[in-house]
Amino acid sequence: MSMTKTVLLTGPELAPDAMRLAADQGVRVVPTAPYLPAAELEAIIRAEQPDAIIVRQGELNASMIAASSNLKVIAKHGVGYNTIDIQAAAARGIPVTIAVGANAQSVAEHAFALLFSVARQTASLDARMRAGHWDKASANGVELFGKTLGLVGLGSIGSVLMDLVAPLQMKVKVYDPFLGQLPERAHVERETDFDRLLGESDIISLHCPLTETNRHLMGAAQFARMRPGSILINTARGELVDTAALVEALRSGQLAGAGLDTFEPEPPPADSPLWSLPTLVATPHVGANTSAARDRVGLLALQQVFAVWAGEPLDPRCVVNRQLLNN
Repeated sequence: MSMTKTVLLTGPELAPDAMRLAADQGVRVVPTAPYLPAAELEAIIRAEQPDAIIVRQGELNASMIAASSNLKVIAKHGVGYNTIDIQAAAARGIPVTIAVGANAQSVAEHAFALLFSVARQTASLDARMRAGHWDKASANGVELFGKTLGLVGLGSIGSVLMDLVAPLQMKVKVYDPFLGQLPERAHVERETDFDRLLGESDIISLHCPLTETNRHLMGAAQFARMRPGSILINTARGELVDTAALVEALRSGQLAGAGLDTFEPEPPPADSPLWSLPTLVATPHVGANTSAARDRVGLLALQQVFAVWAGEPLDPRCVVNRQLLNN
């Protein structure tokens, strides 16, 4: 058995700090092209027999997990683990880790940026100016001061956003059935009824993981309950939103706008009806794409891999299939 351990990445190289750490530890890192066809990625895993897989882009299914007999740990480069078959991993005794908190600041800042961009139409006005128009007389934005922000999920990302909006004297309502203690903030209150959250918020921002039970959490009925002229922000997972229903809500003006960083599917098709909506601001799932976040996420994912190899305990919040592992 070779002493050199191998980490396979589904996607490009890690940030330089993480690559240096791997080199210092004598660990071989194998990057791959992002979003490879499943059969190709599975063949690479079978050929390389990695001791760990760090998931950056695309799916990691049961047959890919089974393809390496050396596999001891799967680490997500981020926090969204819905593309990983965590049950198949657990059946083989393989923990699946997530980089809790490491990209929270960047994603929250991106949600904040999308909110401003939607409220002030910066993307569509920029495009209009480049096309030779000057819409000073007709453009009309929304002031965010004093508005109510409804946060769906208060993990580390929602918690940062909650503090970012404080200077705007926004009222924040938090809906999170899994939250223990709500942090003490004068402008923050808990909302236990999802429908009431929708009816009493000017902005809804999604910060929950995608689970078996919350697919299309935001559909036609939910958009109808929202205040006319309200805004939806999604930096979480595209599958939380029923795209057809969102298109309809934006077309009818029930929603004043939406800021989306995630889509179903990714990337969305070139002929998607989303692209005909001037009140939509879209970015290509880049909420975590800052140098600072990439450095922290890459290092944490690698440290989690090393900890599992060494038999050291991990923070239980970082192991998403711990209930399924019989240890």
